[in-house]
Amino acid sequence: MCRACYNHRMPFTLALDVGGTHMRAAVFPDGQDSPSYQTRIRTYAPGENPMDRLMGLIREVASSGDQLRAVGIAVPGPIDPHRGMIVTAPNLPSWVEVPIAEHITEEFGAPALLGNDANLAAVGEWRFGAGIGHHHLIYLTISTGIGGGVISNDQLLLGSQGFAGELGHVTILPKGPICSCGQRGHLEAISAGPGISAYVVEQLNLGRPSSLQGTPKPDTKVISQAALAGDPLAKEAFDRAGYYLGLAIANYLMIFNPSIVILGGGVSQVGKLLLAPVRKVVKQTVLSEHYLQNLTITQAALGDDAGLYGALALARGIARDQ
Repeated sequence: MCRACYNHRMPFTLALDVGGTHMRAAVFPDGQDSPSYQTRIRTYAPGENPMDRLMGLIREVASSGDQLRAVGIAVPGPIDPHRGMIVTAPNLPSWVEVPIAEHITEEFGAPALLGNDANLAAVGEWRFGAGIGHHHLIYLTISTGIGGGVISNDQLLLGSQGFAGELGHVTILPKGPICSCGQRGHLEAISAGPGISAYVVEQLNLGRPSSLQGTPKPDTKVISQAALAGDPLAKEAFDRAGYYLGLAIANYLMIFNPSIVILGGGVSQVGKLLLAPVRKVVKQTVLSEHYLQNLTITQAALGDDAGLYGALALARGIARDQ
């Protein structure tokens, strides 16, 4: 839908989700929980830096005459939510100590608030998705990496510096595979998509019989198809990923005592291949069955839009305080 094809002269909130590949923007008029306009652009383009592209994207959807209430921004990596600053962004190497919220407020005259993308996905699912009605929630996004967020007593846990919620970077297998962060044995290194694929490739190189022999760099989609067709190695790969994911979730249950655990991200879409071993291991390893009473472990409802909806919730919190 083109910018000229719609009109939002009523007050609105802008939600942004900035990733290493794409930037997305969604316009939410006051009183509406669905966007009147949504668009995305590539994060990088020849001759332009990502910050200029982000500011241009905001200009596209917030032209003169519009009434911009507030802006919420979801970004990857460690951020300082108190100062609205990106500390580092793994997929945006040029963004180090960038006061992104300040830049947006100065140019557009509206309050802006920044949040880690996985934390805000947790907020999105809590306010608008699978977590509606829950007051204690854990969200995990399982994709190229594993991120997360924790809602406790209707509050997003941020920690003293805003770095809380890195649920994928807990050590679950000492001396295990190297994680994307450089440490060994993190949950992300085992149960995220690249970890599952790496395990299959390793086993194929050892001569394990499989229908995947000869498949160059099988991804989780190909592996899941093989598993559903009965391939033992493919099934084992998801059992292994689910086992360690279940161990981590059992630990989270004992630390946070949530009423719901929500799994999002592309890898979670394999469904029972991952969820069945997760549920089995959680039941076997949790301290007491009382942690399982009235507990729901389920897939996310908002898909790729969870971060946008979290950014919306964040921004509307500012707008109400003005």
